[in-house]
Amino acid sequence: MLDLLITHASLPDGRTDMSVAVQDGRIVDVAAGLQMPARETVDAAGQLLSPPFCDPHFHMDATLSYGLPRVNQSGTLLEGIALWGELKPLLTEEALVERALAYGDWAVAKGLLSIRSHVDTSDPSLLPVRAMLEAKRRMAPYLDVQLVAFPQDGVLRSPGGLDNLKRALDLGVDVVGGIPHFERTMADGAASVKLLCELAAGRGLPVDMHCDESDDPLSRHIETLAFESQRLGLHGRVNGSHLTSMHSMDNYYVSKLIPLIAEAGVSAVANPLINITLQGRHDSYPRRRGMTRVPELMAAGVTVAFGHDCVMDPWYSLGSGDMLEVAHMGLHVAQMTSQQGMRACFEAVTSNAAKVMNLEGYGIAPGCHASFVLLQARDPIEAIRLRATRLKVWRRGRLLSETAPARAHLSLPGRTTG
Repeated sequence: MLDLLITHASLPDGRTDMSVAVQDGRIVDVAAGLQMPARETVDAAGQLLSPPFCDPHFHMDATLSYGLPRVNQSGTLLEGIALWGELKPLLTEEALVERALAYGDWAVAKGLLSIRSHVDTSDPSLLPVRAMLEAKRRMAPYLDVQLVAFPQDGVLRSPGGLDNLKRALDLGVDVVGGIPHFERTMADGAASVKLLCELAAGRGLPVDMHCDESDDPLSRHIETLAFESQRLGLHGRVNGSHLTSMHSMDNYYVSKLIPLIAEAGVSAVANPLINITLQGRHDSYPRRRGMTRVPELMAAGVTVAFGHDCVMDPWYSLGSGDMLEVAHMGLHVAQMTSQQGMRACFEAVTSNAAKVMNLEGYGIAPGCHASFVLLQARDPIEAIRLRATRLKVWRRGRLLSETAPARAHLSLPGRTTG
């Protein structure tokens, strides 16, 4: 007997009236019209059954800290970094863990079951690192968390930066991070990329760098990242996050750069909500949008995903953990309003994000983990348009969250609708 059978589901690839059979936390069959005994049967009634949402770029150590110790008045990236510096001496491990756990609850309710979170390694105490490792341990039964060793103040710029990052990896952090555009010079930025990629290669770890989060068209560290990825044989293990300088680069240079990124197997993560908010701040008009060249990268075969980046922290005062909100902003900023483009934006917060994170057993196919979300929508485009209600969220066959369908009851003169 099956543990769970979901019937009459629509799938993101366009198939309808599908059944999904689950046993021991894994999908054992996906087909139309399955008739099999099960301990629980759920009629999806034509609604969209999707793999869970994934966030490949987040800062869980800063989340839900909005207003501490003050509000970012200018709303700029640099004031946010300065504000985080003011907040760090006031942080406690307990408060960091509690905020991360609270955000984890938000995430699960929104069908977000995998998060890659950058954690600041700049302070020699490594307090944020210890806190996020504890939060990861406590959330493991319901949320997959990958941690990136992130030298917020620059691995070469800050005293002991490299040693701190190595100690974070020794404690169990999963991914090597960096921030080359925040080093003192362009040369130091390039040197940091080379150094950190060699460190990752030596330890057999992935790389995920904040790269060229700038309006400066001469911030070209993604070129170095792609080169080092290829030189060191890191194909498929390296991601460049943000890449916002690409929106300001000369088109001829980009025509050379994008094939280099694709050839090196480097993926890209754009953060639409934050990129559109923080970039272009020195412009009057016309004002640049700030997000990297998403459709062009996708067209070249680069795996492109969207991240949330921030929720109620020194850099961003909004957010709720809703990856459909991220996809919604992404398709607007990138003007990806064709049917294919909108579906690609849904993939940017599901399957493509899972590829960036190298998640095992992700998807709706036999052998995959029975982790999925039932959305109150008929297809991915409608899900984005409505920011659809997450009716049910399962992880490995276990129901984690359930939300009543959204309904409107209107009483209008001469007509009744519901």
